Formats: sequence, structure tokens, C-alpha cells
Amino acid sequence: MKKLLFQLDTDRTPSTFDAVVAYDGGADHLISLAGVTPESCGPAVEGVIYTRGPAHKKSSALFVGGSDLAAGESLLAAVRRQFFGGFRVSVMLDSNGANTTAAAAVALMLAEHEGGGDAPLAGRSAIVLAGTGPVGQRIAGLLGRAGASVRLSSRAIDRATAAADRVAERFDVACEPVAVGDQSSLTEALSGCRIAVATGAAGVRLLPEDVWRTHPDLEVLADPGTTPPSGIDGIEPFDRGDDRHGKRTYGGLAIGSLKLRLHRACIARLFESNDQVLDVEEIHALARSLVA
Repeated sequence: MKKLLFQLDTDRTPSTFDAVVAYDGGADHLISLAGVTPESCGPAVEGVIYTRGPAHKKSSALFVGGSDLAAGESLLAAVRRQFFGGFRVSVMLDSNGANTTAAAAVALMLAEHEGGGDAPLAGRSAIVLAGTGPVGQRIAGLLGRAGASVRLSSRAIDRATAAADRVAERFDVACEPVAVGDQSSLTEALSGCRIAVATGAAGVRLLPEDVWRTHPDLEVLADPGTTPPSGIDGIEPFDRGDDRHGKRTYGGLAIGSLKLRLHRACIARLFESNDQVLDVEEIHALARSLVA
């Protein structure tokens, strides 16, 4: 029985990145549908869940992608509403790569805390710089779920507050919104933080090396971005827990390497049964198992 992966993309042109990883993850055939919405997904989902018998439904799976995570979340919810009883297939959400990127970044930072129970970061504070986007919000949520006290920054406090509210609603963890617009506010926001993650726009420098290298509190720094200049000055792309100025650093290419490995592993897992939903929590759990 061929493993068929149906790519439900919310964009007008389906992602070629997701197509490559689909095949590398073990799909025999990829069927890509563009411009899929919650209102239009019904016939496509019905066609997948009704055509194979119970023993073979695990050989069909759905992947929800596109560049807009909010649109992807709405589409995932609509897809799941089509399922009932045994008429379901496994589905994964990774719009804009946000779930796999965030899961990989946090899994690397948590690797040394294995055995720390459900809250390995309890008692530690973290800051997600420029954390209002999808990756930043998911990293903030995962760090909060791991027990950290999280600050989420933006240049505008209203944007930081709105993002913190979304994190609270999605992950049931509280984030402290902070405004960071200059050196003074950055220094204040970093006070007491053991972990700093930069998730701003590509090529925007958020944390200068001369600020963090002598910071008395910071222990771990991560920057998932791969476009130079890096969001955190002084981190190298392939850093994977490297010691720089007494801090452990994680660069974008090291995080990206795990992200790709994780994405492939998720695709493979979709075909193990027909009842899985891989959202950020499930993807993060798999990421942690890969780096354990």
C-alpha cells in the first residue's frame, strides 16, 4: 500500500521545502493542494478518509502548511472536525515551519536537563527577543511549559502584550510582555534572565555581543535565524552548545539541522497509525527524544 501524503497548503503556491521533506520523510507520493481554506477543505479530507479500509488508513496522511500559522491553525481545526469514529487519518501542522523550528530550538536548550521532570527549567527566567511572531510565541510557550518564567519582547509594548495574551491562551502559561527599543531597555529586560532567544526578522541584530558576553545572569543563548547578520551577535551558525564567553550558544544552522531531521521523523510517524495529530506539543516531544 503506497504511503500518500496530502499537502493542504493555505498559500497560492504550495511549499517546495515541505514537498522535499515529505519525500525524504518516507512518503511514496505527495499530492499538493493550494489555497486550501477551512471552508474548502471538506471534499479533500473526505476523499482521504473514506477511500481506504481500516487496516490501510494509516497509509494516508495530511500535512497542513503554508506561510500563515494562524490560517494553518484554523485549517487544522476544520480538518479535525471532518473526522469521526474510525474515519480519520493522521495529520501534522507546520505552517511556516514554526512548529518544527520552535520544537528543535527548545529541545536543544533542554537537552542537558533530561531527568528534570515536567518542569526542567523551574526557577529559571528566559526572554524571547522580538517574540511576537509564530516561532517566538511557540518558543515562549514551550519554555513556559518547561517551567521557565518567560519575558516576551517587542519594540512596542502593545504588540508584546498581544503576543503574550496569545501565548497564554494557546499554552496556558503566563508571559511578561516587555518593550525593548534601546540599550537601556534591553539591559533592563535581560536582568535576571538565564536564557535568551532571538526570534526577530531575518537580518535584524537584537543582542550585541558586548552586552551578553559579560552578562552576569545569562547562561544559554539561541538564535534560530540563518540570515546574516545573526540576531545575537557573536553566535556562529553551527554552534550546538558551544562555550562562548562562558555561555552555551546555539546557532541557526545547528537548530535547522535538527529541525529538518525532526520534520522527516514527523512525516514517518504519520504513517505509523491513522489517529495522530502532530501539533507543536507532539512535535516537541519527538524533538526531545531525538536529542536525548
